[in-house]
Amino acid sequence: MRQVTGKVIAGAIGFLAFGPVGLLFGLVLGHAFDRGLWRALQLSGPDAVNLMRAQFFETTFTLLGYVAKADGRVSEAEIAQTETLFVQLRLNAEQRRTAISHFKAGSAAGFDPSLTVARFKECLGGRRQAQHTLLVFLAGIALADGTLSSAERQALNQIAGLLSVPQREIDQLLSMINAQAQFQQRAYQQQGGRQRGATHEPSGLDTAYAALGLSPDVSNKELKRRYRKLMSENHPDKLIAEGVPDELLKVATGRAQEITAAYEVIQQSRGLK
Repeated sequence: MRQVTGKVIAGAIGFLAFGPVGLLFGLVLGHAFDRGLWRALQLSGPDAVNLMRAQFFETTFTLLGYVAKADGRVSEAEIAQTETLFVQLRLNAEQRRTAISHFKAGSAAGFDPSLTVARFKECLGGRRQAQHTLLVFLAGIALADGTLSSAERQALNQIAGLLSVPQREIDQLLSMINAQAQFQQRAYQQQGGRQRGATHEPSGLDTAYAALGLSPDVSNKELKRRYRKLMSENHPDKLIAEGVPDELLKVATGRAQEITAAYEVIQQSRGLK
């Protein structure tokens, strides 16, 4: 009953206007209307957040599989990255099985991401934070083995295109994620050196700037504006409202620590507070 309103109305109008042929045509139009109407009602009801989170979870792991397999094989580094993600997300046995199922579906030969992205857009609309967070996960697995193949890059560009995200944003995102990983690794190495009594040169400022997607000649005003924007994009409350699941939220918000660390190094070099 809940998905027949459009069929009844459109079918009746079609029959009255054009007879049996009009009835058939009206039923087809009514079905399309009902599908969109019911989806809209679902996403405006109390279960909207749960629906969005479930779709985000499915989309993320399906497209992770797609990007990982883009160059012909899922590498050991990409498998390790996915396993680490499972641990970080603290997935229970059922969630883990579901995630693996989605990953395998995305990595299957001939998989087309168009339908998956279409469902994601239908459910989450144009929520930019959700799109950005999704692309962060996908870029992360593409860079898992330290290199970005042309096939992986093409897969990311394809998904970005389906999301209507400009390629320049993907370029900047890849650069930032790579720099943030380098910055974090350098920080860990320095921390280990201090614990052993060894000395290391300070973290590279160029890497810190790249982690924020900036150049070293940026003004103090623009530096602060960029930092606030990045922190806003990774704020838990905003990500929750965008439909990011709690499990994925733990990893997504971890980027804020890397962003803050890079910002503090730049602050210190400029004598800012």
